[in-house]
Amino acid sequence: MKDNFSKQSKLYAAFRPHYPETLYNFIYSKLSHFNTALDVATGNGQIASVLSGKFEKVYATDISEKQLDMAIPKENIKYLKEAAEKFSFADESFDLITVAQAIHWFNFDLFFAEVQRTLKPGGIICVIGYGLLRADESTNEIIDHFYKTVIGPYWDKERKHIDEAYRNIPFPFETIESPSLYMEYEWPLDHFVKYLETWSAVQHYIQEQGSNPIGCDMTQRLQENWAVNETKKIRFPLFIKTGRKVQKREIIV
Repeated sequence: MKDNFSKQSKLYAAFRPHYPETLYNFIYSKLSHFNTALDVATGNGQIASVLSGKFEKVYATDISEKQLDMAIPKENIKYLKEAAEKFSFADESFDLITVAQAIHWFNFDLFFAEVQRTLKPGGIICVIGYGLLRADESTNEIIDHFYKTVIGPYWDKERKHIDEAYRNIPFPFETIESPSLYMEYEWPLDHFVKYLETWSAVQHYIQEQGSNPIGCDMTQRLQENWAVNETKKIRFPLFIKTGRKVQKREIIV
């Protein structure tokens, strides 16, 4: 798994969007037990911290020590530095496994084998992602130009899975129908710009070109229709894949 977020871990913790309560309510409605949960590629522990209010014990893993240093502390969360493809947990450990905005970086076969091994019978996996943010029409034009043209060549190839809303990622579980949800915010311009700086392609551009692509031209274009003290409605489409552990069936010869 690639580590694209250690460098901007502080920005990530402060400016990445948070998932809505409706998402958690949906997940909880599909569970019968709330003993143990695992949040894989937890980042700063955003999802783990919410799950800790429902589950007796939450484990949260990430390959980035800097991200884990920023993680939200809770008495019933244990943070561990480890990869998504090789868990340190015993078989049938978890009622719930979550992974948010990260599965596109994984080796799918290895990760799903670990999920199948460590979910309890009847346990659930929930894979969450969110697409390109939307605002008003004029801002969307600026976003799209920046996303596709300015930093387009600097996205990792795995970004295609986000653009495809995870439709082409394999999912070897008993599928549970998931709702269509969104994340909605009222953001000032400075928050919007700081969020853009969390993008891995922006960091790749800075590393290769030695300058920030969110420069004067980009900022000026945004300021032409976004006053300093103005907030704009920002909307992220969520895509969710939810499934139950596949139960092994006895073969009678």
